[in-house]
Amino acid sequence: MPRVPPKIGLLDHIGGGNLGDDATQTAVLRQIRSRWPGSEIHGFTMNPSDTRARHGIPAYPIRRHIWDSRSSGATTAPALKSSVKTAAARYPALFAVLRLFHTLAIRFPGELARELRLLAKSFHILWSFDLLIISGGGQLLDTWGGPWAFPYTLFKWTLLARLARVKCYYLNVGAGPIHRPLSKWFLTRALALADYVSFRDAKSEVLLRQLGFKGPATVAADNVYGLALPSRETAASVQQRPVIGLSPMAYCDPRVYYKKDSSSYESFIRKLAAFGVSLSREYHLQFFSTDTFFDAQAIEDLNVMIRKGAGDACSVSCEPIAATSELFSQMLLMDYIITCRFHGVIFAHLMNIPVIAIAHHPKVATLMADLGLSEYCLDIDTFDAGLLERTFIHMVNNRDEIKTRMREKAECYRSALSRQFDSLFSGAFC
Repeated sequence: MPRVPPKIGLLDHIGGGNLGDDATQTAVLRQIRSRWPGSEIHGFTMNPSDTRARHGIPAYPIRRHIWDSRSSGATTAPALKSSVKTAAARYPALFAVLRLFHTLAIRFPGELARELRLLAKSFHILWSFDLLIISGGGQLLDTWGGPWAFPYTLFKWTLLARLARVKCYYLNVGAGPIHRPLSKWFLTRALALADYVSFRDAKSEVLLRQLGFKGPATVAADNVYGLALPSRETAASVQQRPVIGLSPMAYCDPRVYYKKDSSSYESFIRKLAAFGVSLSREYHLQFFSTDTFFDAQAIEDLNVMIRKGAGDACSVSCEPIAATSELFSQMLLMDYIITCRFHGVIFAHLMNIPVIAIAHHPKVATLMADLGLSEYCLDIDTFDAGLLERTFIHMVNNRDEIKTRMREKAECYRSALSRQFDSLFSGAFC
């Protein structure tokens, strides 16, 4: 135990409805408190009010613009926007000059002043801390918002910690995609300023090494493996049919996804629906997601399409999920899981439920390969309903072997994480 209980900040891009990221926060909190019971822990997040409610800790914003998963972000300006667009189309040169003037004379100075105020306030808050931990798997990327979102946020907080003489740990973070030169500069400099760096997989470390990071680092499992979740064997399903947990995502959905391609989204939903219809008479389908905000409409679209295709004979359910406890309770009743989400795979793994991953990101394929389950990982752009059904049948036929493999691997990850946390958070803090 530490001689003087340390004051610790946990920084993560959470608060937007991603229950996988919230589970990361929970796992790190528990691991630290079990070793330093008297530690004072605060959150630094994208939605401080959500963090206070979910995790019961004080919380502060990491950016000026915070998330709110309960609102659509709509305003009363659609009609005005339409009018402005129409006028801009008629007088493009005039509006280009006006836009440039507004940016240089009004918007940029205002944004800069507000950012400087946040930096000063954040530095004042951080000054009293002993340690800042940046966790969460998908941190080192620039697909959501470009270099001035995740990369700049991590760089400025790491720099503030260094200036305030606060230790900074990057704990089992994931990397990629990283496309912009400025993003690469922000992230490699941020890691270079840190006191400790670990990645959740070897590919993340390789990527940052290729971008120029030269400091010491290690590789460990995703922090969520530090959670103690019950296995499927401890739960009894109330369904007469075996239960398939089906978790779509808003892949390329123009309404919410950063890559907007309606044809790709509709094709993806149609393929999942065709699979669901083919099995809906033999299995009960339970829709769920580990991201309650982004995937809500995708679940509804899939639900409608399967019910329309299968008719009254299908057995389908979709229960609301607002917290990790509700998610875990539902997953425990599933016999098989098909998910697109990284943490959906991890939760299935921890509960020892055979899983098929439909990979939208290299991190999903990397995780399935590490688990020895590559044959049950399909590419989201190239799979079809027939391939998914054949893979599912293969998984059912090899259920016991898969569960044995998953159980052994989960124990390996838990042991590695326990050793890592023991080395970082046991003994006196200094």
